[in-house]
Amino acid sequence: MAAAKYHHIYEILRERIESEEYPRSSTLPSEHTLIEEFDCSRNTIRRAIGLLAENGYVQSLQGKGVNIIYQPKDQSEFLFDEIESLKEAATRNKKDYETKIICFAELTVDERINQRTAFPVGKEIYYIQRVRYFNGTALIIDHNYFLKDIVGELTPEIAQYSIYEYIEKTLGEKIVTTKRKMTVERMTQIDEKYMDMKDYNCLAVVSSWTYNGDGIIFEFTQSRHRPDKFAFYDQAQRMKHPHYST
Repeated sequence: MAAAKYHHIYEILRERIESEEYPRSSTLPSEHTLIEEFDCSRNTIRRAIGLLAENGYVQSLQGKGVNIIYQPKDQSEFLFDEIESLKEAATRNKKDYETKIICFAELTVDERINQRTAFPVGKEIYYIQRVRYFNGTALIIDHNYFLKDIVGELTPEIAQYSIYEYIEKTLGEKIVTTKRKMTVERMTQIDEKYMDMKDYNCLAVVSSWTYNGDGIIFEFTQSRHRPDKFAFYDQAQRMKHPHYST
């Protein structure tokens, strides 16, 4: 219940920041004001503010309050520090979103697929190609590989809606860890056919290996993004280094 409370407050504060009800470079209302508004404990407010800080919306300044550092982003925003489906990312970014399936197949992992995905040779998988439309424009092509042992009976209908929602809500599987690699690659015939590439001949490519609660890799995905609409955002804090050579 407490977790739901602080996350609910986080969502409200985030919406106020994104809508500029709380402008950039201003400060959040005081803890006391927020405690009174949301009728909750100081710890609940601090957890909500901590989540805002983790996601790059605010920065706490000792003796000065909580400063808003959020910057609106023009391109579609995908986060490295969270695991979310493209449907979830589109909803968070308030974008119209549509998926079209251009290939849905059942395969057995051979040496070539093993080298690409890290799935064991001989395992049965689903291979899916999906074109992702944002605000009516085809911006991403996904090549998805899912391990049948974990994801059960996938269908094109599930793949067109949300595979992650099916895995978590229907199957009760936990999606825990994703490792990602970003590269820039030349355009393929599939890219050229299904995306309006304009004058571009290359794409930003994000390869992801995703593991469940048992540490089993159940998904490999290669997302191919049109470069003019590609932006991944991350944030970092510098670690303290007590020992410097002089």
